[in-house]
This record gives sequence, C-alpha cells and structure tokens, in this order.
Amino acid sequence: MTQPSASAHKGPNHKGLRARAESLSAPLPPLQARAEQLARTLLMGGHGRRQSGMGDEFWQYRPAQAGDPGRAIDWRRSGRSDGHFVREKEWQAAQSVHLWVDLSASMGFSSDAKVPQKSDRAALLAMALSILLMKGGERVALASLGTPPRIGSLQIRRIAEGLAQSTDADYGAPDATLFLPNARAVFLSDFLGPIEAVEEAVAAASDRGISGMLYQILDPAEEAFPYRGRTVFTSMSGGIMHETLRASDLKTRYLERLAERKDRLSQIAHHAGWRFATHHTDHSDLTALLWLYEALEGPR
Repeated sequence: MTQPSASAHKGPNHKGLRARAESLSAPLPPLQARAEQLARTLLMGGHGRRQSGMGDEFWQYRPAQAGDPGRAIDWRRSGRSDGHFVREKEWQAAQSVHLWVDLSASMGFSSDAKVPQKSDRAALLAMALSILLMKGGERVALASLGTPPRIGSLQIRRIAEGLAQSTDADYGAPDATLFLPNARAVFLSDFLGPIEAVEEAVAAASDRGISGMLYQILDPAEEAFPYRGRTVFTSMSGGIMHETLRASDLKTRYLERLAERKDRLSQIAHHAGWRFATHHTDHSDLTALLWLYEALEGPR
C-alpha cells in the first residue's frame, strides 16, 4: 500500500561535534516531556504489576504459608517478629517488556498538518508506555537498540534516542530474536508492508512463551481513502509510484484490501494468544495509551 508523498523535515547542517550532538539530542527533551505528561495523566496511583518468582532482586517479605520449604524462610527478618517470613524475589522474565516500533519511511506519513505523523504518535506512545512500565517496576527494551530490558532514567534516555532514529526502508519488519523468553512484547506499526515478516516474528515470539499485542497506527486518510480525480500515490521513500486519473475508482478495492489486512493481523494475533487493535492518529493519544497499558495488565 502506498501513500501520497509528504515532505520530510531535516535539521540544519551544523558543524562541530558539540553542534552535531545538540542537533541530535534536540528532539529528545520535547518527546520525553510529552511522554511524561501523558503518563502522569494516566497514572492515578501505583499501577505496578510486580509479581514473585525466580529472579535475582528482592521484591518483598510475605508471611510464610503452609507448604513453604524451610530454606525459603528469612530467619533474620522472622527473628524481629512473632511469625515467619519468606523473602520473595522478582519474576524478572514476566517483568520484561520488549517494544518494537516501526521506524520505516511509511510511518512518516500524515495527511494533514493538524494530524501527527504516524511515527510521532508511535514514538510518543512507546515513550509514555516505557515510563509507565518502569514506574511500575518493570524492565523495558526497544528492539532496534538490540539491548536487554533495563530500568531507570538512563534507559528512558536510551529509548528516546532510539525512537529518534529512522530507516530508509519503505516498510518495517519486526525482529523478535533477541526477546527474552516469557516476556511481553508490543509491536507499534501501520503494518502496511509484507505481512509475512509480522507473522514470522509473532510465531517465533509465541514459541518462546512471549505474549503481546499488535497495535496498528493509521492516518485517518488511510482508513477513509478520501481521494478523487487525478492523484499520484507515492511511497514515502519515493521508490513506489502509481498515478490514476480517477482515484475514487480505487476506493472500494483499497478498502477491501485494508479490511483483509486487518483481518489477517487479527488472525495472527489470535493464533498466538496476542491482542490486536487499530488506532487512528486523529484520535486521543491518552485513549491509545490506556488501551496499551490495560492490555499489558491483562492475564498472561
């Protein structure tokens, strides 16, 4: 699928290391600030989803229960009270969330200056979701960085820097090979490119016990196809072009193909035990973030 072309913004060509560094980091504070604000709007108290299991880091003490082995008792903590207590650790695998955000050229599309680019909305949601998850004690990783899930302000900074990158490819292809077993995953994309890559990544992740969601982000024009008369459809990279004198004649077939694509994505998610939803960039970013956050809080 292709979109009418849109111009890409390029910053000034600064010289010198400091100038280049400042140019690179310039978009990061606004993104983080917007994400922090969006996260604060949603966060109405403690929403952590920490749970006990096999891990390395201390989580909490709990009263000993029938069936707990003697070696699980923390005798030092128990000695300060009348009861016995077990020292629980975090279940690290269950608390790891991998984010794959489509950084391809296709995501740079916006049909109207009043509507954010798909890439901007995806980056904002990924950043805000990362902040929320880390506030809840979970580790987050951005797939494009190729690093394991971590927590803390430095990781937030790394994710913001990763989201500021882009690729010249027309469409993105998810890669789940570095995802931790039994973790969770969120794929943010328009999913308008070859769907086989999505199917393979979800299947590979599911085979390792990874649960997750496919969150499709579309511009309202991609959903409504409002074009008439002579129209030139061009991929964002300029590599694909199609001209028609009667764009309205293509509408029915286009909408059929879009519906087929959504149905295929829904089936891929269903077979893997994942969730699928579509978000439009002219709709509320807060509503989108709430859906993502609640979906991650759902049963594994």
